[in-house]
Parts: sequence; structure tokens; C-alpha cells
Amino acid sequence: MFMTTIVIIGAGFCGTTLAVQLLRRPPVTPLDVVLVNRSGLLARGVAYGTRTASHVLNVPAGRMGALPGEEDGFLRFAQRHDPKVGAGSFVARRTYGDYLESLLADAAVHAPSGCRFRAVVGDVNRIQPLAAGGARVMLNNGDALLADKVVLSMGNYAPADPPLADEQRAFYSSPRYVRNPWNPDALWVVKPDQPVLLVGTGLTMLDVVLDLRDRGHTAPIYALSRRGLMPQAHRDLETPPVYDEQLPRRMFARPTARNYLRAVRTAVAVHARAGGDWRDVIGALRALTPQLWQALPLAERQRFLRHVRPYWEIHRHRCAPELGRRLQAEVDSGGLTLIAGRLGAYDERPEAVRVRFRRRGRAASEALSVGTVINCTGPDGDTRRLRDPLITGLRDDGLVRADRLGLGFEVDAHYALRDHDGVAASWLHYVGPFLKYRDWEATAVPELRQHVAALAEVLHRELAQQAPPISGFAS
Repeated sequence: MFMTTIVIIGAGFCGTTLAVQLLRRPPVTPLDVVLVNRSGLLARGVAYGTRTASHVLNVPAGRMGALPGEEDGFLRFAQRHDPKVGAGSFVARRTYGDYLESLLADAAVHAPSGCRFRAVVGDVNRIQPLAAGGARVMLNNGDALLADKVVLSMGNYAPADPPLADEQRAFYSSPRYVRNPWNPDALWVVKPDQPVLLVGTGLTMLDVVLDLRDRGHTAPIYALSRRGLMPQAHRDLETPPVYDEQLPRRMFARPTARNYLRAVRTAVAVHARAGGDWRDVIGALRALTPQLWQALPLAERQRFLRHVRPYWEIHRHRCAPELGRRLQAEVDSGGLTLIAGRLGAYDERPEAVRVRFRRRGRAASEALSVGTVINCTGPDGDTRRLRDPLITGLRDDGLVRADRLGLGFEVDAHYALRDHDGVAASWLHYVGPFLKYRDWEATAVPELRQHVAALAEVLHRELAQQAPPISGFAS
């Protein structure tokens, strides 16, 4: 009997929840759902693999259900472990990983007859299309998986090294430089009595500051970015706010980055005069953000990325209230200093690194002496330059097309990846943060949950119309 095989590459939120949905409601039977992950840790990824207690979710528990129709699923899971958790609680990210792991285990055990699940540990280094349809997924250990459908669900790659003159880039090989703070034990190289420079002032910076302090780091911490903007915090709310829907209409009337910015600023000012909070205004745009983004011509998207993106991200992607208070306390006490400026040069010495930088709006450069420099610029989403073997192979083979803005891949409305000629694949799909070029918002669970559900429906529809499968396992 023929068996249809769907291979999912990447076992973070998107890969895990897609596997859960396919196992709960198989599009065809017999069906083999194969989840490939390089680390062997399922349902974790970068976000939920942390074991640091102060790393909590950036969305309240009541809105973190992984599956459509089960928006309170995570809340119920968290309350079984801690009855004090409420809908507005910000729960540890490792607990969310436990939740996703339990969903996957339950779906695998209770999958309908004729539907099975396999977890494969390994790196995929090439995907080869087959003339009969589908593809051969090649692993770095020499094994191969034959698939009728392949879904890529990765996207959180190590930060790119901050731009610097070529003669200065040798420092990025130094043990005093941490390129990826999410690597296990990456921060153990930091000496607790030496100052640290964090490059980047977003949510990754916040996580690193908290992690260092929890480890007993007592020396000053400096954080440098072009604008020196600090992450904003959520309010303590049990229910989501409600806001007037007129703002999106005013933005759609003239889709330019300038009009979008002016419309939001005006709405914030009007709402504040009525006693409201700016967070309500930003929340009003959440459901319509993809349409607002898609309405912008390419030149306006580029303008948005150059001038507006940093301000949007600190207001849209907020931290938990308690973490916001901790961050503000660090700033107020002088433990953390935010600097708006540009890196200039590194001078590594036996006892420290002397970092030269120029503050925003000033001509003269300044210097800091630190023990370690940590890259906190966030995941690299520019698939034009990523050195990952799988992405490099897909790019070189012409199976994917990196987008023109350096945000991810070109993906059609049905989550099919476009090849170098712009033709959408019939067998290769993508879901995850590389959807930013198409939809802009593809980072938080409430958005990703909908993307995964939409892709699951696409797979149901396409497999119902597909010819007999070609898949199985080869070595």
C-alpha cells in the first residue's frame, strides 16, 4: 500500500504545531509525518529552549494557545502546574516548550489508524526534486527521506556580525566576542566582574541582561544601537484592550510609510487625550498588519525599514511588565547604559577589549573598555547571505528565491516557495518567520498559529487532489 509522507524540517513552534494538526486530522491515510530537527530537542527551538527562569513569554498566557479553537489551551496547561497563573500572566518560556512537547506527544499517541509520526535527528544538507513529484531529503549522515511534501519551518538563525571595516572583522573570531548568545553556555565566558558591551538594544538585549544578572554578573553593562531605543513593556491586563477601527482605514487611504507613521502618531495623541494608552492603538493594527504591509509599494517598504522599523518593533513587540520594571531599574541604577551610536573599531588587548564608537549626532568618537562583546542584534533573516548548508543548497539549486528586502523567502498565498524564476513549487512549502517579506508580522504565536493552520488546510486540499504517492525511506 502506498504511504504519503510529509517531511517537516524544523521543530520549533511552527514545525511542532503543524505536525500536531496533521496527526490530529490527517489529510490522507496512510500518512507518515516526519519531523526533522538538528538538535534532537522537539518543540523548543531558540525561543523555548532556554532554561533561564527570568526568560518569560512576551504574550500573556491567555493568548498563547498553540492551536486555533484552543486559544486557552496553554492557560489550562500552565494552571495545572501552577494554579496561580491567570490569563494575564507572563509564564516562563521553558513552560511553553513543555506545553508544545505535550501536544506533540499526545497527538502522536492518539493519531488515527494509518497515521504515524517519526522524529529524525539530523541536519538536512540538500533537497532534490524528483521527476515523478515530491523530493528526496538528504541528511548529513547519508540517509535520505522520500517525501511527497516538504515543509520548511526554520528561521531563527544566529545574528549576523555587526557591520565593520574589513580590517576590523578579525575580532569576530575572538573568544571575547559572542556571536550567538542563544548557544548553550555561550554566556559562561563572561567574567562577572568585567564590563560587557551588548550590540543591539532590543528584546535579545533584555534577555541577555537578565541572564547575566541571574548568573551573578555585577559589572556595568553597556548596550549600543543606532538609536539606543529600549524595549517597551506590556501593561498588567487580564483582558485584551479594544480600540476604534478607524485608524487602519485612514492608513489604507494613502499607503506610504510617512502616512502610516503620521496616522499612528495622531491616533495615539487623540487616544491619550481621552485617557487611553498607546498600546491600544498598536493593538488595533495587529489583525490588519499583513494587508497594510502588502499595500505598501516596494519603495515604501524600503523606506519603512530604513526609518520606521526600530520604532515599530519596540512598540509592537513588547516585554512582560515585570521584565520592563527590571530593565528600567537597571537603567535607573546605572547598571545598564543605553547608547545611541555606531561601532567604529575594536582594539583587543590581553586584559580587555577597547571599543571605539560614535554617538548619534556627534562627530567625535569615544571608547569603552569591556571584557566581552555580545551580539544582541537578533536572528538573521537575510536568506541572501545565510551560510546554512540547507539554505545555501536551496538557493544554489534555484529552488527558492530570497526576497529583495532581506527578510526571508518569496512565498505565494498558499505558502509555496517560489523558485529562482518566480514559479511556485507544488511540493515545497514554508511557514515561519521568513514570511516577513509577504506578511511582515510572522514572529509572535497569535500570528504564527494562523499561518500554520492555513498551511495545514493547503496540504489537506492539495493532497486530496494528488496522484499516488512516491514516498518512503531510503538510505
